[in-house]
Amino acid sequence: MKILVAIDSFKGCLSSAEAGRAVELGIREAIPDAQVLTVPVSDGGEGMLEAFTAALGGTIVTTQVHDPLMRPVEARYGLSPDGSTAIIEMAQASGLTRVAPAERDAWRATTRGTGELIAHALRRGCTHILMGLGGSATTDGGRGMLEALGIRFEGDTVDLSQSMLAGRNLHVTVASDVQNPLCGTNGAAHVYGPQKGATPTMVERLDQRLRQFADLTARALGTDYRDTPGAGAAGGMGFALLAYMNAELRSGIDLLTDLLDFDCLLQGATCVITGEGSADRQTLMGKLPQGILNHAQGHGVPTILLAGRVADREALLHAGFAAVECINPADSPLAECMHPAVARQRVSATISRLFTTHL
Repeated sequence: MKILVAIDSFKGCLSSAEAGRAVELGIREAIPDAQVLTVPVSDGGEGMLEAFTAALGGTIVTTQVHDPLMRPVEARYGLSPDGSTAIIEMAQASGLTRVAPAERDAWRATTRGTGELIAHALRRGCTHILMGLGGSATTDGGRGMLEALGIRFEGDTVDLSQSMLAGRNLHVTVASDVQNPLCGTNGAAHVYGPQKGATPTMVERLDQRLRQFADLTARALGTDYRDTPGAGAAGGMGFALLAYMNAELRSGIDLLTDLLDFDCLLQGATCVITGEGSADRQTLMGKLPQGILNHAQGHGVPTILLAGRVADREALLHAGFAAVECINPADSPLAECMHPAVARQRVSATISRLFTTHL
């Protein structure tokens, strides 16, 4: 029996790799001789660095950069075996987890640290950047990132003469499922600003600042990406990557399954186990478990969905999941559910019980 495990992180609790190991332990308890293939996965958000680096068989590089409030921090990025590709998870340098709730300042928060990660990779000779945009603390339109790469914004002009991007044959691929434009009521400031500490008044100011940056960019480059789906991702980082780096925006799960050659991994599989922290109707709106389900259905392989919280179970089953399992008892306190040791034990126990019962 071959079982493929491709489970997303349980945000704030277990990484994809940790959840996968817990699933594998549960399988071993029920079926000691099972062939278990566990792959870390991410759709470009939390865990993207580990998942994509593992898919490429790469290594992790650590360097010093600045966090969203310009404090020195150590951050990591991945490097492919041949050194040509850097895997950069924006949250490593510019993530909301870098800033305590009381410190959140959507106006000051900068993407400069992410630009410093890119610069470090370029100095090593990378010609391809794979970037995940999830979990940012910023709404600066990617301006801080561009400044770290040598682009200067002076009044109504953009000076590209000192840019590290000049003359490079650089390909940038962005893993993001966000479809928001840069500006307006569906844009970066209005939709995501409040969770980054922006008051209603500040949201309007941020939106105006993004409009002005888009105007400046359009005059300087002769192109306007503000309305492109995905331009509003990560506080407008999508816009900067499109306009200044000619980035290709792709669905994170599609990008990862291509890197993993996931269809090949599915060959001969008896079932697939996927999951995430909270599963409900939104799972069916392009989130990672749905992407895994789509591939598995193409090969006729049943898919089990595991989550710390489950709602809309019937909708999930109707979508094609063979089973939808919640690891936590209904009356469990949230703090208890979020404890990593508790979550690991419950993941393993749920899987062991499921396979023991249905064998």
